[in-house]
Amino acid sequence: MGKTRNTSLDTVVTDFILLGLSHPPRLRTLLFLVFFIIYILTQLGNLLILLTVWADPKLHTRPMYILLGVLSFLDMWLSSVIVPRLILDFTPASKRIPFGGCAAQLYFFHFLGSTQCFLYTLMAYDRYLAICQPLRYPALMNGRRCTILVAGAWLAGSIHGSIQATLTFRLPYCGPNQVDYFICDIPAVLRLACADTTVNELVTFVDIGVVAASCFTLILLSYANIVHAILQIRTADGRRRAFSTCGSHLTVVTVYYVPCIFIYLRAGSKSPLDGAVAVFYTVVTPLLNPIIYTLRNQEVKSALKRIAAGRGAGSEDK
Repeated sequence: MGKTRNTSLDTVVTDFILLGLSHPPRLRTLLFLVFFIIYILTQLGNLLILLTVWADPKLHTRPMYILLGVLSFLDMWLSSVIVPRLILDFTPASKRIPFGGCAAQLYFFHFLGSTQCFLYTLMAYDRYLAICQPLRYPALMNGRRCTILVAGAWLAGSIHGSIQATLTFRLPYCGPNQVDYFICDIPAVLRLACADTTVNELVTFVDIGVVAASCFTLILLSYANIVHAILQIRTADGRRRAFSTCGSHLTVVTVYYVPCIFIYLRAGSKSPLDGAVAVFYTVVTPLLNPIIYTLRNQEVKSALKRIAAGRGAGSEDK
């Protein structure tokens, strides 16, 4: 599981080289354009949802949409931590990243990623209360309580990111310095350590894998209860609306959690599939969130129409 290098500690690594995703040279320009467009669309889509929730008085006081706004904010930052560096892989620019920059990227990646993990669980809990405990919902999940829960998720994510970054970069790195990945992430960086990594791999398995699996299990349990409650609804229209709201969340959660668990529960794996799988929850999921939640959520679409109509009316008055 762990490993020890006999390389001399006289050489200290001051920067790393990100090797990026494996790709045929002839596709470099195409891949650059694809990821660049994905990044722009991700930022614009999530910004649109964030502004819609903030601007519409019918949305920004409701816990469900407070959580959706926070998710969009997280997606914008998570995408910005990952995709710009990934895009550089398809340009002649240097692939070097300073030691401190690598540590910062790993910290923010795990800080934002784990916060998102906790947020998905809160979203499932919110839907569970709204559908299974409708009469108690206003008391159990109001704006104040939702804000406290979100703050707790941010705090837990920050602690998680700090633990992972500290444990990873307290190890000595004396060469080589080529990270066989498109970002500075724990499994790829640990392979370059000049010391035993058993403790790090164990902490990675417990702190990331088990936490992710536990959150995923809680979400599945919430939705098992939700599905049971939905089936008790007598009207077909009521069942359809409830399934539509929950279906959006389940789709995003599946795309995020399954690749995450696949990577971090396989400690020490060097599978070439890891990079491709990681792209799903680091690049694709932040893009899918605004698309899924906008196209499948009637209230968000109605809010967008109200905002557009208001601006149009304002333009005509002028």
